[in-house]
Amino acid sequence: MGKGILIVDDSAFMRKMIKDIVTKHGYEVVGEAENGIAAVDLYKELKPDLVIMNIIMPAMDGLEAVKEIRKIDPHANIIMCSAMGQQVIVMEAIQAGAKDFIVKPFQQDRILQAIERVLSRSY
Repeated sequence: MGKGILIVDDSAFMRKMIKDIVTKHGYEVVGEAENGIAAVDLYKELKPDLVIMNIIMPAMDGLEAVKEIRKIDPHANIIMCSAMGQQVIVMEAIQAGAKDFIVKPFQQDRILQAIERVLSRSY
């Protein structure tokens, strides 16, 4: 039984890469967004089990989107990913409500580990 995942990244290539990894392992991708504004709208509409969100995006970045999504659903499961693995951004993402953080370029195992860990916790 697959879990519904929303993938948010301004790069179509990155979205496809993440989608390929998660679908190959039995997860269902219920939606894709290319910026934070679209992500918030899709979250309201789809109520996914999990969001994999890039940080640096046009229109609305991932940190802002996390804050907005958490207003809608305080229990939202969000995993952030970014090429910028700086401690400050990681801390900001966690404070904003992200449950995990993956640094690009990421390993397939790391994505799957993060998904399993976040979805197996009960909040």
